Amino acid sequence: MTISWIQAALLGLFACLASMPGLGGTSIGNYTLGRPLVGGLVCGLILGDMKTGILCGVAMQVVYIALVTPGGTVSADVRAISYIGIPLAMVAIKTQGLDPASVEGTGLATSMGTLVGTVGTVLFYGTATLNLAWQHYGWNAITKGDFHKVYLVDWVLPWISHILFSFIPTLIMCKLGASAVTALKTALPMDGLAMKTLFTVGSLLPCVGIAILLKQIVENVVDFIPFFVGFTLAASLGLNLVSSAVISLIFATLYYQLEMIKSTRVAVASGDFDDEEEDI
Repeated sequence: MTISWIQAALLGLFACLASMPGLGGTSIGNYTLGRPLVGGLVCGLILGDMKTGILCGVAMQVVYIALVTPGGTVSADVRAISYIGIPLAMVAIKTQGLDPASVEGTGLATSMGTLVGTVGTVLFYGTATLNLAWQHYGWNAITKGDFHKVYLVDWVLPWISHILFSFIPTLIMCKLGASAVTALKTALPMDGLAMKTLFTVGSLLPCVGIAILLKQIVENVVDFIPFFVGFTLAASLGLNLVSSAVISLIFATLYYQLEMIKSTRVAVASGDFDDEEEDI
């Protein structure tokens, strides 16, 4: 599997769009196109292997499912993971002849995604630093009363930052990196220590993402019960993620209705108590 210059350019374009808040707001740009789950679909369409792209995206999404950026601080750049890590992981999986749904394929994908995500933080801070220059230019324009230049700061100048730190690095790393990944087939045999280490580390990385997510949402021991429902359904009934999600939605709806009934009864009881106080 190879990546052409046109395909690498398209990946670079989506890397720009994924990190631009101007694309319908951050919700559509960074928090939608930038997520590995969506990026896997986009990469699959561009590279002509949708199944492998989606499976690589799912594997990487589990690792970064709880990733947040408080105050602009990032431990990994999901833009780089989605549009550099996923394409290179697809090339590596196809080159090694692995099944993308297998443990080895998932481990290889998550390992490469983590490596690229860490490198991508440099690109993230580079973009943010250059954008500070445009912001300073905008404030000077406002001070002088040149309000029409604000549109230039909001819609034009940020493209320079994203072309330098998103488009060009993605273009080069996807095109040249694909050749390097292909060359690793002979340098690192499947039964060698290096590849076995990648598979092992990659298999453990999703546990990190799930642990971070649990740390954010679990407040009481009882909160573990609904979390493990999906695992129980998959293990005992062999249900896939869609079926487990539908069953979870049913339980969530029932829980919501019970909570609403409980709140209504509390409100009614409080109202009756107030009436008795007024009668006295």
